[in-house]
Amino acid sequence: MNQVFRPTLNDTAIQRRAQVFTILEEICQDLEWTQSQFERARTSYEAVADWLAGSSDPLLASLHVYLHGSGALGTSIKPIGRDEFDVDLISFISGLGPEVAPGRLKAAVGARLREHSYYATILDEKKRCWRLDYAGEFHLDISPTIANPRCFNGGEFVPDRIMRNWHATNPRAYRALFDKRAELMPRMTQSIIAMQKDSASVEPFPIRQSVKGILRRTVQLLKRHRDQHFLETVEEVAPISVVITTLAMKSYEMCVQRHVFADELEVLVDTIRLMPLFIERPLENGRQIYAVWNETTQGENFAERWNDEPARVNAFYEWHAKALADFEALRDLVGLDTIVGTMKDSLGDKLVARTMNRRMETLGDSRKSGSLVLGAGIGLTTQKAAASTPVPKNDFFGD
Repeated sequence: MNQVFRPTLNDTAIQRRAQVFTILEEICQDLEWTQSQFERARTSYEAVADWLAGSSDPLLASLHVYLHGSGALGTSIKPIGRDEFDVDLISFISGLGPEVAPGRLKAAVGARLREHSYYATILDEKKRCWRLDYAGEFHLDISPTIANPRCFNGGEFVPDRIMRNWHATNPRAYRALFDKRAELMPRMTQSIIAMQKDSASVEPFPIRQSVKGILRRTVQLLKRHRDQHFLETVEEVAPISVVITTLAMKSYEMCVQRHVFADELEVLVDTIRLMPLFIERPLENGRQIYAVWNETTQGENFAERWNDEPARVNAFYEWHAKALADFEALRDLVGLDTIVGTMKDSLGDKLVARTMNRRMETLGDSRKSGSLVLGAGIGLTTQKAAASTPVPKNDFFGD
């Protein structure tokens, strides 16, 4: 295990960086489902699954519906400008072989949904799936799949983009692999100062775990940064979520297994920095292509469209460089106003403002209770820190 060389950090810098990561954690929480949204989506998902499973169509006799995508991974974020979350479902039909035309199977799923008086009114056909649009809340995208007998790992086939052929995929194994990597615990020194004072031996200690862990938060922050970065871009070139997720989880695994870190922000930044290492450039039919492989099945290239649409390649590398620079800046900036300003530029003005307003309310409550302190170089905080001064209660409003 290696300790990468880091610049000297004093106790104030350590405290400041811990607060920055805490703000990022709270931003991610703001981007997630509310409990009521989650319950409504869960109830709707279960009802749709029961309805599809009750079909009398022999083609759908052995049907199983399950959640996949960001909802299954725990990396969902609220889209900019609307409250509707994307919920991706797989409608897996066992016992069918690839001789069944993708369009025929998709049509059977759509026909069953149309038999429901309510689903028929909110049903929308997409290229490879059916969408149930619960306006203002969420939409369910339902993709049909069959077993892939060539995949030793329980893989499946999903229709390709033009609905002519079957395309290898493996959502359940992908989720298991992501969960396994998300459980990896980075090792960090309790204090860089202590390490520098005792260079002979420093015992790393487990990370101060965020609610969802650093990998999931990294993916959420990157997806939000992408959405903000491409907000005014008309052309459809933004990196798709599964490319970001796959590169991030591979990079995170490498970082955690090879290095000891100062804190969570170092893990976040280093994970982002190494993501491009996992974009492969193999030869295919004499042509060098871009590939971000699905490790859980053979033949699924999440970056497949990059090879026909070079604008997507340029868009990825441009965005990645901006994301890395922005999160490096958050790690190194001093002064709350500067930090918040950078967050607003990269993650969204309204989102960051909501988060900071909630923090100010918490600080106000802490002031009233007498637990608020003024930390040297970090500002107002409820955390005890070196060279901190208690802040007296404010009786201006008669409290």
